[in-house]
Amino acid sequence: MFSKEEIIETIRMILVEHLNVRAVTLGISLLDCVSDDFDAMRDRIERKISGIAERFVKEAKAVEEKYGIPIVNKRIAVTPASALLGSAIRGIPDEEAVELAVELARALDEGAGRAGVDFIGGYGALVQKGCTRADSVLMRSIPKALSSTERVCSCVNIASTRAGINVDAAKAMGEIVLETARATADENGIGCCKLAAFANAPEDNPFMAGAYHGLGEPESVVNVGISGPAVIRAAVEQSQGEDFRALAERIKRTAFKITRVGELVGREMAKRLGVRFGIVDLSLAPTPEAGESVADIIEAMGIESCGAPGSTAALALLTDAVKKGGAMATSFVGGLSGAFIPVSEDAGMKDALRAGSLTLEKLEAMTSVCSVGLDMIAIPGDTPPETISAIIMDGMAIGVVNDKPIGVRLIPVPGKRAGDAVEFGGLFGSAIVMPVSRFSPSKFIGRGGQIPSPISSLRG
Repeated sequence: MFSKEEIIETIRMILVEHLNVRAVTLGISLLDCVSDDFDAMRDRIERKISGIAERFVKEAKAVEEKYGIPIVNKRIAVTPASALLGSAIRGIPDEEAVELAVELARALDEGAGRAGVDFIGGYGALVQKGCTRADSVLMRSIPKALSSTERVCSCVNIASTRAGINVDAAKAMGEIVLETARATADENGIGCCKLAAFANAPEDNPFMAGAYHGLGEPESVVNVGISGPAVIRAAVEQSQGEDFRALAERIKRTAFKITRVGELVGREMAKRLGVRFGIVDLSLAPTPEAGESVADIIEAMGIESCGAPGSTAALALLTDAVKKGGAMATSFVGGLSGAFIPVSEDAGMKDALRAGSLTLEKLEAMTSVCSVGLDMIAIPGDTPPETISAIIMDGMAIGVVNDKPIGVRLIPVPGKRAGDAVEFGGLFGSAIVMPVSRFSPSKFIGRGGQIPSPISSLRG
């Protein structure tokens, strides 16, 4: 039972502080669509996505109207595509197999289009300990798949705390990221906005580009990602003069209220679709809109400009308090559950970059205390692939050693140099191209192989 004060407060959050549900993602298993006949498999996939998802967007809009809570993105996540391809490409030459993989991406895109969703995730592979032939074929197909589809997103998990880092896959990802940028050069390399490398990728992540429906998930499931940077910022702005203990408590209480909204929407969506309710991802997710910024929260704590000394500690406090408050509001926490710091999607981050307080190295330090990673960072288009691979490996190392999920989404913008402005449009926003180190890691990357998993205990 909600009090009148709580109801009024929630209405104020929605109307004044832009509280919304960032993403509702419908996870669908496609394992029962597998066939050694590619055409038959494609038809099954299209029918299954259409059959389950046909009411998804309609019901999401009905929930928005019922509660007056905006749902920004409606998305679908499916079984990792490489797990579907194996039988269908057996005995087929590699080049033809790559073309079949691209056809599979197009089938996913068409299914998502008919369902009316914004994006479909799962066109990826899990290769933290090595690649099957289907994994390798799918990875080779990514540039063409992302440049010839509209809604398909791809993530490749190349590291885990249990397996270590697949350096061969990291090396390949450097080339794949560059090739994807070149294939979408007429749109500033936008294909890379839909491609992420991951360590410890969660199976229930509702956010793109890292969403996929894992093998441990049920037949279909609804996962919810909350938002609310403006709500948290408003709470922090009211904390002037308070010490950190009081500030953490204030953020925790606010996060509880935000998460309760996400829980309400998720359960209602699952009930209407007749599927299981999965998790609430407790990540604070910024948007390009003014005020919807994680950087603004950090600055409201007392940092002159995000990226200045103290920013990592501020982000650590924020992430922890949001998790503690959110965990009180839902019994099913999952996904990434941290704070997103995507440079192109956060107006405050871009301001900090222009002011010179934020660098790639500082962002890397900040990823060590938030779960999401180096996200939506535009870099010069002539960045060598080895440098891209090494930046990816640095992110993977933070995730592996700290036993947490982390992603890296880099956009080498063709024809652009450090300091240039780039427009991606829509939710992807705009970015200022960030400089990268001119010192080469090529000999390091060239070693290849596998970086072993870290030891987690050494007890006698």
